[in-house]
Amino acid sequence: MEPTEGARVLGRLVTDLAQIATRLQRREDGIWVSPVTASLSYPEAGNQRCLAIESAGSFWFEHRNACILEALQTHPPAGSLFDVGGGNGVVALAIQESGIDTVLLEPGADGATNARARGVHTVACSTLEDAGIEPGTLPAVGLFDVLEHIEDDRGFLRELAQRLVPEGQIYLTVPAYTWLWSGEDEYAGHHRRYTQSGTARLLESAGFEVLYQTCFFLSLPLPILLLRTLPSLLGFRGAEAREQEAREHRAPGGPIGWALTRVQAFELWAIRRGTRLPVGGSILAVARRRP
Repeated sequence: MEPTEGARVLGRLVTDLAQIATRLQRREDGIWVSPVTASLSYPEAGNQRCLAIESAGSFWFEHRNACILEALQTHPPAGSLFDVGGGNGVVALAIQESGIDTVLLEPGADGATNARARGVHTVACSTLEDAGIEPGTLPAVGLFDVLEHIEDDRGFLRELAQRLVPEGQIYLTVPAYTWLWSGEDEYAGHHRRYTQSGTARLLESAGFEVLYQTCFFLSLPLPILLLRTLPSLLGFRGAEAREQEAREHRAPGGPIGWALTRVQAFELWAIRRGTRLPVGGSILAVARRRP
């Protein structure tokens, strides 16, 4: 199948997004911007709060990165990967450093600025729609804990499929299980949590073929249930939970820390082998656009 001119351009280092994103213009600071940005289901201070947690050495962000990189090695993209809604660039930077050309598309001004300061080479402050991405030009897209923020997730995925090259790939992570819903989900602007079967049906209905899917964070459903879901239901977890959340991201020490490290190593091994894990706090999926 002959790639489009856009795909050939993006197979190399991206230097001029204007070739495929008709509404983006590059500022003096190197960040690409669109003239307008749609409203978001995400707290205004969310990127700054996440930056503080990421910078403090969050085991959650570190392990999610490791799982994503394993999936990318097993199912590599055919060209540049667009990290859509990539926040402060914590994933984009890791993917870039693994040798994959990466473009961060983040509508939040703080997130785009933080990502650029972190060292992400190509950053656009825009939504996918506002950037004016041409159909059939994106080799690969990452949606890392983004889909749950979008009210019409199926419609968004269908539009995304149209912007991918034929058989272009999508990599995504989402939070697992409706029964783990808590005040943290509401504060973060989530519309839902997911199951593996529901995620697969959603992707297939939007024009994708699922190549691989698994749960990860095997150790988290019970702590989330006990520390977030049940206290939220009982009204015991309020505004002070923001400070508690930061503490929850720190890796525990002692025997618990040792056990967590072993479980995480097992999850990476399973992803490397293409094994599907049935339980976990998050879901990872790799799919490609049906030709």
